[in-house]
Amino acid sequence: QVQLVESGGGSVQAGGSLRLSCAASGYTYSSYCMGWFRQAPGKEREGVATIDSDGSTSYADSVKGRFTISKDNAKNTLYLQMNSLKPEDTAVYYCAAVQELCATISRFDENVYSFWGQGTQVIVSS
Repeated sequence: QVQLVESGGGSVQAGGSLRLSCAASGYTYSSYCMGWFRQAPGKEREGVATIDSDGSTSYADSVKGRFTISKDNAKNTLYLQMNSLKPEDTAVYYCAAVQELCATISRFDENVYSFWGQGTQVIVSS
């Protein structure tokens, strides 16, 4: 059974950094498109970043240059390094996975992902 478990959320002041982790069990990351999504209060869930099986990455415009997605296949762990955080980054962050190539799907569409973590809260104060 596939399980995704996020960690690393917390509270930070604007301009600070956090690193989120997503540990997977039940499958190997190497053959999946992985993504980070977030949902702010009162808003729909949105895609933040994706990483393909070959390591290629994509980012939402709102986080380009500030966030970095990466993965460690040996540890079956996905990461999201978040720098220069802003109050508008406040949200619950989720990792997601689907057994497809990112390049063949609408990678920022939450409906194409099969597996989800429980989410981790990130709060950025001004």
